[in-house]
Amino acid sequence: MKAFSALVILLSIAVVSFSQNTDGSMQAMGFKKISVRDLTDNTIRLFADDWGLVTAGDSADFNTMTISWGGIGNLWNKPSTFIFIKPERYTFGFIEKHQSYTISFFDHAEHKNDLLVCGRKSGRDGDKLKETKLTKLCLPSGRMAFREARIIFECRIIYQDSLSAETTPAREKKRYYKTGNFHKMYVGEITNIWIRK
Repeated sequence: MKAFSALVILLSIAVVSFSQNTDGSMQAMGFKKISVRDLTDNTIRLFADDWGLVTAGDSADFNTMTISWGGIGNLWNKPSTFIFIKPERYTFGFIEKHQSYTISFFDHAEHKNDLLVCGRKSGRDGDKLKETKLTKLCLPSGRMAFREARIIFECRIIYQDSLSAETTPAREKKRYYKTGNFHKMYVGEITNIWIRK
């Protein structure tokens, strides 16, 4: 029995090692790690115009969804992203469990249809990635992203809070929250940024 347990552990390690990339393999795929201060992209354009995929989970189980609300800033002297997710979204449970996420940004013209699929369809109902040209990518940290991305942010949640009826302006409540289901805001410290070379 001990020998069988040891074999299972070794096989598990082998599977993780096979699926999880290293810094070197990321570079071989055309990515390089940069400092947040070396980021040159306009972050309003990234979120509002290009859209992104926020992904949470690990290689065994993860989900992704399209976002256009969010941004990049500084909280408690930690470079951070902030995103907004409704509790009914399937990705919400993965973020709550793992307390981390990635945001992948793409060439919008090339991947608009992929982003539309990931925004309109739920991973709860099946593997929506099969309807896209996207390839899942396990980062050295174990977090998940996509090989076709041109920028990937890795984030660890440092603050979270839910928007509420009391603090949301009436106009926005009427436009975005007719059902009364408010977004939850997550602030994630940026732990890594990968860009295409």
